[in-house]
Amino acid sequence: MVEGIRSGDRLAVVAAVISVVLWASAFVFIRAAGQDFSPGALALGRLLTGAIALVAILLVKREGLPPRAAWPGILVSGVLWFGVYMVALNWGEQHVDAGTAAMVINIGPVLIAVLGGWFLREGFPARLMAGIAVSFSGAIVVGLSNSGGGNAAVLGVVLCLIAAATWAISVVAQKPALAHASALQVTTCGCVIGTVACLPFSGQLIGQVAEAPVSSTLSVVYLGVFPTALAFTTWAYALARTTAGKMGVTTYVVPALVVLMAWLALDEVPTPLAVVGGLLCLSGVAITRSGGPAKPEPELVDAQVDAVADGSTRG
Repeated sequence: MVEGIRSGDRLAVVAAVISVVLWASAFVFIRAAGQDFSPGALALGRLLTGAIALVAILLVKREGLPPRAAWPGILVSGVLWFGVYMVALNWGEQHVDAGTAAMVINIGPVLIAVLGGWFLREGFPARLMAGIAVSFSGAIVVGLSNSGGGNAAVLGVVLCLIAAATWAISVVAQKPALAHASALQVTTCGCVIGTVACLPFSGQLIGQVAEAPVSSTLSVVYLGVFPTALAFTTWAYALARTTAGKMGVTTYVVPALVVLMAWLALDEVPTPLAVVGGLLCLSGVAITRSGGPAKPEPELVDAQVDAVADGSTRG
């Protein structure tokens, strides 16, 4: 039983790593595609591509629709995370660079930890809080290294803050839904809901696809298949197996990865201050993941106790 739990933990870590790497790449591809697509059209194109991929997989696996108990969380995350978040992030990245956007977005893990501690009763573990403090300071350093841009930069930061808030609320809403439905079901239905919410941008998308270069259109397809369909599913898989607070703090790897990817792909050369900030982000994540093996969540412990009691009764 213990070995099985540890194996599940390892799979959850792998899933979380896949999510943060693909989400880091999303900041770079959004920055590139944003030259030819407006924020709403880009969000709709990304979501539509992701929804088609996810629905196809759901049909092949024959998982069906989630039970009724999962729908409140799916609806909240679908509208806010897949809808509002993506439009706000796309719009924000038109005013700030990829590294700054990733920094501002990462106020989200702080909000996730606070909301998860209160509403999901995850508490406020000292190691988690210390790691968040270190990583958040690193994110601030990354942002300061890219500061300076006038009113346009201010608008970009505000939009990224909106994206961070909707992300945090969505994660806390999504966590209970995963107790009733699979990661694939939650992600697929959330993506479809987000697509429907963005349908008012259909006219923009059709017109801009006709004029955009193939490279930008392929960037939209990439965003839909990988950072959306795949990364949101692996995120949900990992979130179902750990706390919202711990999952949130893993995304502090993203600013460091974005700075590196933006340097390689967009020629946005990182400053020494950005490098220091990225290292702080990574250090904070390491703090939250250090120490002894994580304790199973209360629901898992209760299930094991019930199973043992049931076995004893039958024996």
